[in-house]
Amino acid sequence: MGVAAVSAAASAGVLATPGSALADTVGRAPAGRIPDDLLPGGAYDRFVAQLAARDQFSGTVLLSHRGKRVLSRAYGMADKERSVPNRVDTVFALASASKPFTALAVLQLAQQGKLDCYGTLGTYLPGFPAAIADTVTIHHLLTHTSGMGDLLTNSEFLDKAGTWTSADEVTTELVKIIRKQPLEFAPGTSNRYSNSGYDTLGAIVAAVSGQSFYQYVRQHIFAAAGMTRSDFFTRPQWLTDTRIAHPYALTSSGERIDAVRAGEGAARMFIGTGGGNAFSTGPDLVRFAQALQDGHLLNPAYTELFMSAKLPMRPRGAAVPGVRSFMAYGATAPVVNNHQLLTHGGGAAGESTNWTIYRDLDWCGTILSNYDQIDLTAIIDRERAPLCGPREGG
Repeated sequence: MGVAAVSAAASAGVLATPGSALADTVGRAPAGRIPDDLLPGGAYDRFVAQLAARDQFSGTVLLSHRGKRVLSRAYGMADKERSVPNRVDTVFALASASKPFTALAVLQLAQQGKLDCYGTLGTYLPGFPAAIADTVTIHHLLTHTSGMGDLLTNSEFLDKAGTWTSADEVTTELVKIIRKQPLEFAPGTSNRYSNSGYDTLGAIVAAVSGQSFYQYVRQHIFAAAGMTRSDFFTRPQWLTDTRIAHPYALTSSGERIDAVRAGEGAARMFIGTGGGNAFSTGPDLVRFAQALQDGHLLNPAYTELFMSAKLPMRPRGAAVPGVRSFMAYGATAPVVNNHQLLTHGGGAAGESTNWTIYRDLDWCGTILSNYDQIDLTAIIDRERAPLCGPREGG
């Protein structure tokens, strides 16, 4: 089935999988509470369908209200070589949109008294220079204020990452490289997004819990939340498991190549890390949102600690009236026209993702694409405006 045919089928709703994992909660939420623009056939639905028809979107979108699915669509192909279409429960690599799982694991261990958010890095992970081990705290790492750099610009990492062939090797070799990186600013004095910081947190979770980072997240987050199709899949699994969408990266010639089969670059490591590239589905991310807010992953006090704003974030461009950005633990916590959100996006070669929990509105929205260089911001705006009101001047 070609992209156009899949787009048309998805628009008609025929790609919804019968008996899928959310079947027990599928159904329109109570009348009068759903904005017309977010209903099937509404403005949001039409907008995404138009992008897909132009081959500017491939993947799934899902909107839920109070745990009930309002809109669920799938477009494009999960594996073009095998003619496997995307379906509503197709598994996608999340890129950095999985960082909140790492932060949540840390907060679970803090709730258990096994670590302190203001404890220093050297308390939990040996081998770092004293200038880092004795000054960087868990709080700094969680809020991107540690001063650590970004592995994705580290030449040693870029040279070696594609050669690692086991989860243990990935964890061990990553930490070796991170230990050599000097701080870019004094901890707590600035804010800079740091993949190195979150990879370090993944190693801390392993050191403190006594399990591998992957085992810990599988047991205490994915299984605990009922996220049955979520995991840290390996590259060999990505190549062979037909449930997992292949990432299609846009080349300078305008063609899209299968980035996992090409196997080049740090994004194609053997397995993801604390910094990103867990795999999940739209329905599973809704389950995560519900489990988090219902207190199944943390107690109420630590749930609020996890989700609440910790520090203001300066806008990258011009300030948007009605929008104030804050950093929570592992995700951003913007206030949009007086509504509280928790959200994180991700991007890599052939990956564009975003999920948002509308805390005071009981909504959850997920956008999972196996295309890069899509207009993700426009899709998010079309999702957000009917719930929070339009961005002024946006």
